[in-house]
Amino acid sequence: MNAKVEGKLNILILSCGTRNKIVQYFRETIKEYGGKIIATDCSRLAPALYEADKYYIVKRIDEAGYLEQIVDICVKDDINAVLSLIDPELSFLSEHSEVFKEAGTEIIGSSYDLCEMSLDKYQMYKWLTKHNYNCAKSYVDKAQFFDAKKEGIIEYPVFVKPVKGSASIHISEAKDKESIEFLMGREEGLMIQEYLRGQEIGADVYIDMLSGEVVSIFTKKKIKMRAGETDKAVSFKNQKLFDYIERFVMEAEYKGQIDIDIFDIEGKYYISEVNPRFGGGYPHAYECGCNHMRMIMENLEGRKNVRSIGNYMEGIYMMKYNEVGIVRG
Repeated sequence: MNAKVEGKLNILILSCGTRNKIVQYFRETIKEYGGKIIATDCSRLAPALYEADKYYIVKRIDEAGYLEQIVDICVKDDINAVLSLIDPELSFLSEHSEVFKEAGTEIIGSSYDLCEMSLDKYQMYKWLTKHNYNCAKSYVDKAQFFDAKKEGIIEYPVFVKPVKGSASIHISEAKDKESIEFLMGREEGLMIQEYLRGQEIGADVYIDMLSGEVVSIFTKKKIKMRAGETDKAVSFKNQKLFDYIERFVMEAEYKGQIDIDIFDIEGKYYISEVNPRFGGGYPHAYECGCNHMRMIMENLEGRKNVRSIGNYMEGIYMMKYNEVGIVRG
């Protein structure tokens, strides 16, 4: 994981979209290493593009020639490492890690199997239950759900959602059997999931890419959600929660940056979802003192990071608000 050009790092951020702050933080931090941040997106109206030192408009990830286009950028711009900010692309990168390695570019992310499991909510549910972690009861077979309802194992309301999906897209609340029948019959690839009631928590975690150890954990209590993302939150610390997160992450063997959604229900922690990437709420962690961009760059320079779990300010509120970007046509 040494730099391709001594004393210089260049990082490529794919599918940057509206993650302006993430690109800003990378650009601010990489100045210390004498490098540049290059960003890509399939739309020139992705505002985060214009926060980078350089950007490219590229094909969609499902179009022929996309891989070749990205690898070409890696070679041309002497890219040391690449990461994506959207879920569908995480598996894509891991799947082609050898191709990027040949170009001298490191993938910042977890293994292909973990990326696939994290995207598939039912596979994640099976892994969590097998390893004795609390999580929402989940069913892909509506008949099994109805049996569980008769036995009192689960109650209404429940969520009907895509097995594979993100950003809370196409999630519906169902309060009776008729709603389940209608929703499950409307399209394929859906699952029924227990409605968890409790304090929702977000965790931003960095697992050192050299040592494999958890070196940073930031946690926040979510106050308000919008479109599947944290809109308002407050930072807090709890050693029991830190220990729980570290045990889960080490057992699952994630790598690099991950984002975890957790519920605190009467003192018990339930793991809801895992995104093996920077989450939309990460700016809260950064502004409280958790610079995971620097940790990535230290790893790319061949240095292990010092463990600093919980080393941040608590009682700090994050509030998202809209901004406007103007680009000449």
